[in-house]
Amino acid sequence: MEGLYLRIFDAHCDVLWRMWENRDISFKDSEVLHVTWDGLKKSAAKVQCFAVYVPEKVRQESAFEVALEMIDLFYEEILNKFPNMKLVTTKKEIAELKEGQIGAILTLEGCDAIGTDIEKLRTLYRLGISSVGLTWNHANAVADGILEERGAGLSSLGKKVVKLNNEHFIWTDVSHLSVKGFWDVMDIGDYVIASHSNCKEICPNPRNLSDEQIQALIQKDAAIGVTFVPRFLTSDTQASITDILRHVDHFCTLGAVNQIGFGSDFDGIDQTVKGLGKMEDYYHLINSLLKYYSETEVRGFLFDNFFKRFPK
Repeated sequence: MEGLYLRIFDAHCDVLWRMWENRDISFKDSEVLHVTWDGLKKSAAKVQCFAVYVPEKVRQESAFEVALEMIDLFYEEILNKFPNMKLVTTKKEIAELKEGQIGAILTLEGCDAIGTDIEKLRTLYRLGISSVGLTWNHANAVADGILEERGAGLSSLGKKVVKLNNEHFIWTDVSHLSVKGFWDVMDIGDYVIASHSNCKEICPNPRNLSDEQIQALIQKDAAIGVTFVPRFLTSDTQASITDILRHVDHFCTLGAVNQIGFGSDFDGIDQTVKGLGKMEDYYHLINSLLKYYSETEVRGFLFDNFFKRFPK
């Protein structure tokens, strides 16, 4: 378990959605969660991003209310009950985390929650949102998602959202976004990431990034989170840590060695990678990485590459 001493910055999990769906789940040690307080401590995690994801079954008129409910769960059931879990909204706050403390970043996965009201986005900033994913897989008022057949890019509202993110030093996350929307963000986004996306050249899932997109993210100096979603890793029925390494290697081949991170998508997936079924299993991945990459590179993958690009 030698990899445990290396700090982890995980760019995406769906714990808040799981806890919203089932209010009886305990963040401390629930067996139904991939990410728990106990698991974060065991994994030597230093920063965990918590996504606010409003599921499609929620009617548009209720979406903002549901987002607020998830944020309330974050404050009441995570921050208030675990004082060593600290909301962080700046690089300085991350750097000042003490031993035993873990930083929590709030992110928005899809702008469905704001509808057509950009003032709602300002409210979410004030509540601690530090990263904004424009879509989930389908269309909303700001852009089309990757599975929307129309394949449109950013709407005029979507461009306003990206520019507001720029003004407030907020990440704009291109994971889930349509291809045209991706290129629109490349044109106007100042602080761009792909929180949880893999390589289309290795696994041809539409959610993955083409080499051209990856090279554009490199030019933009954007962090890219390799994700543990099995169907984004391989076409086989079971994904392994070796599959994760294949994607890491391809990113490196394209020149992204200093931009690779990890966005597990824990708790947003039912099936997990063999040997990497929960947060505390990260050390299996770390030890595999250390066989092929220098410790400096692995520290970058696990923490430094996302930390260095945190906008504030």
